[in-house]
Amino acid sequence: DDLMPLTCRGGVPGQEPSRGDVDDALGKFSLTLIDTLDTLVVLNKTKEFEEAVKKVIKDVNLDNDIVVSVFETNIRVLGGLLGGHSVAIMLKEKGEYMQWYNGELLHMAKELGYKLLPAFNTTSGLPYPRVNLKFGVRHPEARTGTETDTCTACAGTLILEFAALSRFTGTSIFEEYARKALDFIWEKRQRSSNLVGVTINIHTGDWVRKDSGVGAGIDSYYEYLLKAYVLLGDDSFLERFNTHYDAIMRYISQPPLLLDVHIHKPMLNARTWMDSLLAFFPGLQVLKGDIRPAIETHEMLYQVIKKHNFLPEAFTTDFRVHWAQHPLRPEFAESTYFLYKATGDPYYLEVGKTLIENLNKYARVPCGFAAMKDVRTGSHEDRMDSFFLAEMFKYLYLLFADKEDMIFDIEDYIFTTEAHLLPLWLSTTNQTISKKNTTTEYTELDDSNFDWTCPNTQILFPNDPMFAQSIREPLKNVVDKSCPRGISRAEESLGSGPKPPLRARDFMASNPEHLEILKKMGVSLIHLKDGRVQLVQHAVQAASSLDAEDGLRFMQEMIELSSQQQKEQQLPPRAVQIVSHPFFGRVVLTAGPAQFGMDLSKQKAGTRGFVATIKPYNGCSEITNPEAVKEKIALMQRGQCMFAEKARNIQKAGAIGGIVIDDNEGSSSDTAPLFQMAGDGKNTDDITIPMLFLFNKEGNIILDAIREYEAVEVLLSDKAKDRATIFKGKMIPNYIIDSNLEMENMDQKSSENDSQKPNSKEAVSESQDAGAGSQKPEGGAESSAVGAADPSPPASSDSAGSSAAQEDPRTAPGPACTPGDSQPQEQPPHTEASSNTHWDSKVQPMESILADWNEDIEAFEMMEKDEL
Repeated sequence: DDLMPLTCRGGVPGQEPSRGDVDDALGKFSLTLIDTLDTLVVLNKTKEFEEAVKKVIKDVNLDNDIVVSVFETNIRVLGGLLGGHSVAIMLKEKGEYMQWYNGELLHMAKELGYKLLPAFNTTSGLPYPRVNLKFGVRHPEARTGTETDTCTACAGTLILEFAALSRFTGTSIFEEYARKALDFIWEKRQRSSNLVGVTINIHTGDWVRKDSGVGAGIDSYYEYLLKAYVLLGDDSFLERFNTHYDAIMRYISQPPLLLDVHIHKPMLNARTWMDSLLAFFPGLQVLKGDIRPAIETHEMLYQVIKKHNFLPEAFTTDFRVHWAQHPLRPEFAESTYFLYKATGDPYYLEVGKTLIENLNKYARVPCGFAAMKDVRTGSHEDRMDSFFLAEMFKYLYLLFADKEDMIFDIEDYIFTTEAHLLPLWLSTTNQTISKKNTTTEYTELDDSNFDWTCPNTQILFPNDPMFAQSIREPLKNVVDKSCPRGISRAEESLGSGPKPPLRARDFMASNPEHLEILKKMGVSLIHLKDGRVQLVQHAVQAASSLDAEDGLRFMQEMIELSSQQQKEQQLPPRAVQIVSHPFFGRVVLTAGPAQFGMDLSKQKAGTRGFVATIKPYNGCSEITNPEAVKEKIALMQRGQCMFAEKARNIQKAGAIGGIVIDDNEGSSSDTAPLFQMAGDGKNTDDITIPMLFLFNKEGNIILDAIREYEAVEVLLSDKAKDRATIFKGKMIPNYIIDSNLEMENMDQKSSENDSQKPNSKEAVSESQDAGAGSQKPEGGAESSAVGAADPSPPASSDSAGSSAAQEDPRTAPGPACTPGDSQPQEQPPHTEASSNTHWDSKVQPMESILADWNEDIEAFEMMEKDEL
């Protein structure tokens, strides 16, 4: 059925590992041979075509016990047989080739058509997605017929092949079934938006997936409405297409992007990525006569191809790879061909040349062309789908072919979605279907292009070589830079007249002027409990129709901005570590990162400083207490403005970092997902200080510490630092070493500590300068000291055992074991472990250890509910 170009074998279903839905196209019916028949004639390989037809007639069996996709079998096999028949009778009429041909391909097509008809045995008229070529659908041995859903394109991409089969044979049942399916989809469209969903229940007609676009799952439904009008001349198909097209351009088209939306809420984007199948749409727009958006979208796609050599199966709105595969799809080549036909611009020949060079350079292998497994790495997949020869070769050849290179006039045919050729004269042949006048169902659409039933390039767009270039030029860097925005009304008036409309990227919720503009545009602002802001537009509440239009655009921009922020690369959590007395690094709070400012992962030491609460507390205007903030880490509350605005304000006041505390009472990193602070849609390179986000519960720990101890010092870092690192090179506070607490009291407290935390462990720390007279011995020998593990390790730091293994330098690692000293010291009875230690006579090690325990107890007695 298909070629496996890496292993130089032919793919037969059941003999290779399953590839899921991809295998639905395979039916043990020489798929690639049938799909390529009319390509041979386009390429002027008439002798090879004649031999191929004989092979199909002789060897292909359509009565196989195998389950196949109705959609794929229709467009590839039925379409291939009908396309082969169309060019066969054309060659026979010319008198040189195929003189023996007697409609054998058409007879096979009719046989296949009857094998597909059982799939239509539903109350709705929508076909089952799969059928058994031998047993149909509901037969006990069919192994299919239990499905309830099908895609819109699967049910709506039948009319060309089925109608052509009816017109060729005079058997009307095929066209009737295909029309019924199309009628049902049209009736089930979402009436307020005139959009259709991706998947639909074949029994009830309910939409299962309610997102709508022009890519996978819907694409060829729109294509076949317009082409059915061209081939069959039925006005109702054109009227339906025009209605849908108006909705597409109103909601889905966001030049140069085509983004999926919800059918019931078409102003709300359903995805932040696009799939490669939408690359056919510029070609369809050319056929319809709407050239400008076709050029724009095509140019955007070309920029993606230039970046990755091929069009990824899916890519994000900022043109990053979403799905990295590329199965050599032809849709972009198809649109390139149509745009060249429409404009005559040699630029599109250069585009075609790039496609060919990339195919030869990256996909060509000894036995064919291999699909790309990953466009980023250039790895291959042992797969060459039949559509590569059926479509890609055909469109690329036609792109470069002059009229004299063709043995027939390509303008006498229409392309199916698989690029098979159906003659236009079918429109006047065997018209057995009565046409109903359904014009009253359609909305009057204000679009002059709809007046043109056969678009004429000389009339619809200027015969000017620079026309297409002028449209492409603003999009030259669309992939490498941010998406260009349209010219505002004020810019069009050369800077005079009214102010330009408010842009989403400039909006500040704390700006009264902005709020007034929102009200004028009919946009309401709602503050949600979790701190987010919701925007709702009611066009009827706008001051004028122009303001309502501005409001609509503002909402679209805000959705796009929000989507871009959401799809920013997820950063790992950061840490806020309280390092001042009495915490000394034990308290580590999980913090959310910012997508702007200093990257703490690249700052080994992190940012350390005392915290200070700013005024105003929301940080949305100029800081009024800069003297308190200078050279400190600013604390502020979430809300009222963009995070980037807060950062700029505290940076201007001299802060060395910032912590934003959530204003949503009770929020905690224990229960909420990691929160990232996004930018404001502008360039944030001017923000150089680190910014972190704490949920309300964690933020209150710092606020409580300030109330208790006033001076609170914290460390902002990418992850919790061990205390030896925190205090490296710093003086250990004297009160730790010079503790004169009575032994009995300390024994009692340490016993309390042991009872609270029985899993105390022996701790080993590297000797270092304790800053109080303790000396590291020569040779760098390690010292051992008995110490308790942290009573409650922070969630985002190392476990208790790990924490103990990196003992706090405040326990005075100065009592060092000198080389050769191995006599064990007797330990107090309440300790759990002993160590081989010889204590330096210059310091009192036990006092240091007990002081360490004492600090532990004080720190955690303060936190009654164990906030960690």
